[in-house]
Amino acid sequence: MEKIYCSIALLVLLLVTVSLEVEAQSCRMSGRVRGRKPPPGQCNQENNSDCCVEGKMYPIYRCSPPTSGHTKAVLTINSFQKGGDGGGPSECDNQYHDDNTPVVALSTGWFNHRSRCHKQIRINGNGQSVVAMVVDECDSTLGCDSDHDYQPPCPNNIVDASKAVWKALGVPESDWGGLDITWTDA
Repeated sequence: MEKIYCSIALLVLLLVTVSLEVEAQSCRMSGRVRGRKPPPGQCNQENNSDCCVEGKMYPIYRCSPPTSGHTKAVLTINSFQKGGDGGGPSECDNQYHDDNTPVVALSTGWFNHRSRCHKQIRINGNGQSVVAMVVDECDSTLGCDSDHDYQPPCPNNIVDASKAVWKALGVPESDWGGLDITWTDA
């Protein structure tokens, strides 16, 4: 009987160790893209968006950190409306979305080849929670070109959200831009 308890204890210890190792794994940089100076008037800086700097090397990622019941991320702000700083129409449906609708773009790895398109995620931040629909990819693999509004590639841990999400989280407008959050599939 003692051998069974020892075997079970070892199995539990092994499972906990493997679980911690998987959780600790990180997504590594896949390469770099060289910044190009945007043509005049070609980088929309609405919501204080960054424009690529000529010659600067920006990291790119083909992955994102593993998801969990409380995936850590950085919430950024994006306009999904036509003419907004999000660039072209959303990747999921080739449509623009009103900034008063709670929608998000996820970093490339989390977007996962469109597998989260039109699915809901729950975002927790600032002591509040909101459900938003995934409509776009925040591209972590490319940037600094016309398709990406001459903005740098997204980091691999971004939930890029409409103004409606920021409002629902009760974040004062003066603090919009970057907020540590957690999220999960809803």
